[in-house]
Amino acid sequence: MSFKTHFKKPTSSFSKSTLILISMASSVLFLSILSLCLFFPLSSSSHHKHFPRPHPSHKPVQSPVDVPQIQLACKATRYPEICQSTLSQSHNVPPNPTPAQMIQSAIGVSSEKLKTAQSMVKSILDSSASSLNRSNAAKTCLRILDYSNTRAQAASDALPRGKIKDARSWYTAALTYQYDCWSALKYANDTKLVDQTMAFLDSLIGLTSNALSMMMSFDNFGDDFNTWRAPGTERTGFWEKGGSGGALGFSGGFPSKLTADVTVCQSGSCRYKTVQEAVNAAPDNVMTKRFVINIKEGVYEEIVRVPFEKKNVVFLGDGMGKTVITGSLNVGQPGVTTYETATVGAIGDGFMASGITFQNTAGPDAHQAVAFRSDSDLSIIENCEFLGNQDTLYAHTLRQFYKNCRIQGNVDFIFGNSPAIFQDCQILVAPRQVKPEKGENNAVTAHGRTDPAQWSGFVFQNCLINGTEEYMKLYHSKPSVHKNFLGRPWKEFSRTVFIHCNFEALIHPNGWMPWSGDFALKTLYYGEFENSGPGSNPSQRVPWSSQIPAEHVGAYSVQNFIQGDEWISTSS
Repeated sequence: MSFKTHFKKPTSSFSKSTLILISMASSVLFLSILSLCLFFPLSSSSHHKHFPRPHPSHKPVQSPVDVPQIQLACKATRYPEICQSTLSQSHNVPPNPTPAQMIQSAIGVSSEKLKTAQSMVKSILDSSASSLNRSNAAKTCLRILDYSNTRAQAASDALPRGKIKDARSWYTAALTYQYDCWSALKYANDTKLVDQTMAFLDSLIGLTSNALSMMMSFDNFGDDFNTWRAPGTERTGFWEKGGSGGALGFSGGFPSKLTADVTVCQSGSCRYKTVQEAVNAAPDNVMTKRFVINIKEGVYEEIVRVPFEKKNVVFLGDGMGKTVITGSLNVGQPGVTTYETATVGAIGDGFMASGITFQNTAGPDAHQAVAFRSDSDLSIIENCEFLGNQDTLYAHTLRQFYKNCRIQGNVDFIFGNSPAIFQDCQILVAPRQVKPEKGENNAVTAHGRTDPAQWSGFVFQNCLINGTEEYMKLYHSKPSVHKNFLGRPWKEFSRTVFIHCNFEALIHPNGWMPWSGDFALKTLYYGEFENSGPGSNPSQRVPWSSQIPAEHVGAYSVQNFIQGDEWISTSS
């Protein structure tokens, strides 16, 4: 079983004392003193599976100014009582607010608490010189909370401009980063300050969830607050507005006729010998022009990071298996998190790659070892190869498009919480253990949606699901012990669909596997539509998977799911 189990979310209460703490928090020292009696302690061994729920006895504080729209808007959230209380006390909601103003007010409430969370994490870092794990967790936390703040501000700014899909995508990422900060600290929860910070993050996550739920209602039900409702999923009969349209045969992809700005090669005849040097040379925050890096054939043993300020960076290689970027970081090394194991990590928006092999050579017994991680919005990856074992491809956040790619691994080897579409790709299972003949249970995907309002999910269109030649020899030698599944739910609202794909014989008749017990089986959405091949027979599928209704399959088109018709070139 994957070691991702330590990322499950604990349950805590939005009790009256927690609310008092949230409203009074003004300094890290003050929080540290008060939280001993105000926060419900969270053990590092907690394994509950849900977000915090509002305490049923809590009474919302009435707004000094009567703004009836607050109550209506908050009914569309997962935590309506905490929503009413915090918005009423914030004094940020104008009289007769528009939906955009209401949502901006909810974002503002969350953003204020985010500042406190950042200060608390900074205190953890300052006190963790003697603990490598806690220090690294705090550093990761600070970095991704900064990303959360940036994405939240962008979402708020997008609302009055009518960019609701952008706002939902960016705020989905903001929530993901807050959850991931909590997760990082959970793995290093050995002090009271960490425990208190995790409790505060619990409350912050609930506030962010509320604003995101309002966005979902606004997008689907319009300006009338009376029509808004709490977020639903396909399992509860909810389908996004406009989801019935959108052709599945979208033909866009990587842009053609790109000219290199710089070249990387190992011969010494180019300006740069390493990929990272070329990335560092890209201008910061240039939104109107691509920066194309031609990476010549060769094996580049390096860890590469494309930071947030490096926008529209393009990796242009000489082909899969020719231009190879390789590393071997894994979670078995001291202080290394799954997030940091990536050989290549792209965060700057508009990242593109073609003709590259991304590889992590940590062996099948090394657990999590990522070859490629992307947090890049509006990202296009075409004709690339991803080689690894557990957690090969980390589609972490934001809109991503993979076309004609080859992805290889075994345990949860496509995972994350992005809205990502994989089109015309080969998905290949590789041998898993040091002694693979003894058998295994492999899951191709592990999608990590934590909230029903998050705009995320994995969509596979016209892909082949098979095994490597080596693995298929093992499979055919004893099929009963080599079991392979399309996915399992890493988080409570995991969403993955396969459309017009070819499933070879290695796919188990059940199709999908649980994570642990009945976790997420009532809330996930795992869908299939018109797939083919010996592993595609739906008759023995688990009862908690679905066959996608034909009238709704368009919800997963490139146009609808990632708005690809607005940013993916159709002249490739």
